[in-house]
Amino acid sequence: MSVEVGKQAPNFTLKNQDNENVSLADFRGKNIVLYFYPKDMTPGCTTQACDFRDAYESFSDLDAVILGVSPDPIERHQTFIDKYELPFHLLADEDHKVAEAYDVWKLKKNFGREYYGIERSTFIIDQSGQVIKDYRKVRVKDHVQEALDFLSQTNA
Repeated sequence: MSVEVGKQAPNFTLKNQDNENVSLADFRGKNIVLYFYPKDMTPGCTTQACDFRDAYESFSDLDAVILGVSPDPIERHQTFIDKYELPFHLLADEDHKVAEAYDVWKLKKNFGREYYGIERSTFIIDQSGQVIKDYRKVRVKDHVQEALDFLSQTNA
């Protein structure tokens, strides 16, 4: 299964930082900014999370919820949220099944070492559950503003 613009986003249920089940379907009727990131507390992921935090109100004004997904465990998500005052759910995809469903679990290379991990990606999902935009191989700088601009134009 591949995730494509114009198709329904694959539904899933994952635990959030409070050990509560959160499903994509819970947010039907709202726009969803679903972002996959490699690891809590790392420089790029912290910058991205804080950028989403700082734009949170603007996304809310567009009737959008932000959901972050990484393979980190619930406890690490809670620490990340507490440290940076993140106002949105972080979801624990420890077995990376959701990342695989969204085709963001990739073979990566770093300093000659190969390993599997999250390819930083964002999906914007409309109120009916359809993917309306995907960003693959995301670069953190200006990404959140780009996603916000896209959603603003879509809701205009």
